[in-house]
Amino acid sequence: MTAVDAPPLLRRTHHVLRPDATRVVSTPFLPGEEIEGAGLSRRAVVLARLLALPDAEVDTALIEVLTSFSARHHDLVGLLDERFALVARHVEDAGVLSLERRRLIGACMSQEYAIESAALFNPSMVAHPDQSGLPEGALRFVMSVRGVGEGHVSSVGLRTGVVDAADELTFDTPGPTTTVPVRHDIEHSRADLRRQNDELAGDRDDADELLRALPDLFGPTAVETSPRLAWLSACSYDVTFPAPSAIDSRVLMPRSPAERCGIEDLRLVEVAHTDGRSAYLGTYTAFDGESVAPHLLETDDFTTFRVRRMTGPGAKNKGMAIFPRRVGGRYLALSRWDRESNSLASSDDLLHWDDLGTLSAPARAWEIIQVGNCGSPVETADGWLVLTHGVGPMRQYGIGAMLLDLDDPRRVLGSLAAPLLTPSVDERDGYVPNVVYSCGAMLHGQTLVLPYGCSDAAIRVALVDLPALLARIVPRS
Repeated sequence: MTAVDAPPLLRRTHHVLRPDATRVVSTPFLPGEEIEGAGLSRRAVVLARLLALPDAEVDTALIEVLTSFSARHHDLVGLLDERFALVARHVEDAGVLSLERRRLIGACMSQEYAIESAALFNPSMVAHPDQSGLPEGALRFVMSVRGVGEGHVSSVGLRTGVVDAADELTFDTPGPTTTVPVRHDIEHSRADLRRQNDELAGDRDDADELLRALPDLFGPTAVETSPRLAWLSACSYDVTFPAPSAIDSRVLMPRSPAERCGIEDLRLVEVAHTDGRSAYLGTYTAFDGESVAPHLLETDDFTTFRVRRMTGPGAKNKGMAIFPRRVGGRYLALSRWDRESNSLASSDDLLHWDDLGTLSAPARAWEIIQVGNCGSPVETADGWLVLTHGVGPMRQYGIGAMLLDLDDPRRVLGSLAAPLLTPSVDERDGYVPNVVYSCGAMLHGQTLVLPYGCSDAAIRVALVDLPALLARIVPRS
């Protein structure tokens, strides 16, 4: 093949996914408590007004709610019943109220939250667990997306689609409603909670004393007397979506005190375990309004998700990305614990991570401010391909690449001298200008399918010729 006939190193597709303000979920709305620290709740006086309404007005108001909002929510009636249950103990003779009045109270204790109203960006892509019914050479995928809504709170949404044998992408159109999961408390390991307690700032003596008295495994009620341990135990949990719901209707919202201001930048990867089982793992940044911490997410089917808080010197700050298999008997992950360099971390249990040292630090002009990863490494015959990001002058982001040794990923074999991708003219403007950023690409044959966020305003896709990319990576001096 001549140079003229050779495929381009990278080409952008025509796809542009923009924020969709019609994608809403319902969240609790307790009057007077919607703004933290605003003063006494107005819940009691609002409930008194609702109890005083004539029956006919209650019936009319409820019909209006059901008519206007049923098409926007999965099982709206069930949702209103759940919301009434939140305040039922504050309602005198709640058991004798009519069903209509209870549901109208539930509606007044609810609000819609548009999960993508401010921004949509920073995707990662993995192969779908169901590959049935596809033509030869096609691959179905799941893509995670970061949506930002009112108050700059981030959540994780999902999209699905297919890449065919000719590398043509088709995204499925999400349905008209979104689905949120049910949260489940879990048993906790005393050893794991002790590690978390050791790392958490503040006085830990009382918590240490309680931990010494606990069994190896215990439920969250065992630590209710310790605010510190109760906070830590609430940070690890399971959630389950209704099985009939479509994957692209499912939304992961903040469900713990560590996430109350957002779940950011999920990096998904399919990981092969030593027992032959594979699972989808992801790391994301939990933000509580003051501090950030990487958390682990695991699922086998995108229906049940397990969320765990991580510890160790390698699990700090943002941007962890797990390798798709163990190396040398241990799990490995890319880390940016120092906020500006690419490092390597290792773990025996996916929860506690040791630091194995720096892989790359800011050096070239286009990455001189900081570097990080753009998702989990991709295994190739030549080595572990790591997509990176760099921040340079005017806070412009670029996506680069480096290659790590397959057997000893601490060895950097080479890296791109210049960015693979920088913002084009039509990608520069958005909520955060001059950014291109990905949380994970997917290999399809000899093509790297690279979804990326553009200036925190939209998601686009680039197709990278893998052999051409590997050939361009420069040996390290």
